[in-house]
Amino acid sequence: MTWHPAARPHLVLAVSHGAGGGIEARDLRALARVLPAHGVTVALVEQPWRVAGKKLAPAPKTLDAGWRGLWPALTGPGLPVIAGGRSAGARVACRTARELGAAAVLALSFPLHPPGRPEKSRADELLGAGVPTLVVQGGNDPFGKPEEFPEGSHRLIEVPYGDHGFAVPKRAPLGEDEAMDVITDGVRAWIASLR
Repeated sequence: MTWHPAARPHLVLAVSHGAGGGIEARDLRALARVLPAHGVTVALVEQPWRVAGKKLAPAPKTLDAGWRGLWPALTGPGLPVIAGGRSAGARVACRTARELGAAAVLALSFPLHPPGRPEKSRADELLGAGVPTLVVQGGNDPFGKPEEFPEGSHRLIEVPYGDHGFAVPKRAPLGEDEAMDVITDGVRAWIASLR
């Protein structure tokens, strides 16, 4: 875990990465840079399989077990914890939130279905989180565009033109920095609404 502490924290946001990358993802770094100034300690969580130097993510049950093992360190400061992640990490956060007592879930680039396979929906994981949930999704994410998401109690923020990694095309009317602002501003406002 890489901690980015707030001076006067009122909660912890723990976010892990997806199956294809680590905590160096732009969106995770942007959250870690912005949120501590707003009373949110951010813990960037490198999944155990990455720490072990493996190239491929293990099965979902193993990912969940790894997250459960890290949870006591996240709750150690005695503050409410928002469970979060991007892509596969978002799925883990949703599947374990209620069991672990997470205050909420932040799902970045939730992989609603494999690309081109909308019939293989993972909506039940998202809808089953059982706690307040925010989905931040790229407008052109091949794993699920915002309009594909089912109705539910979750909130959804769209990053216009963004792909699964929130990259936007050069011809888009907003740039990479603006895309990160959409994410950080949206997450900050959502967290404030939870208080």
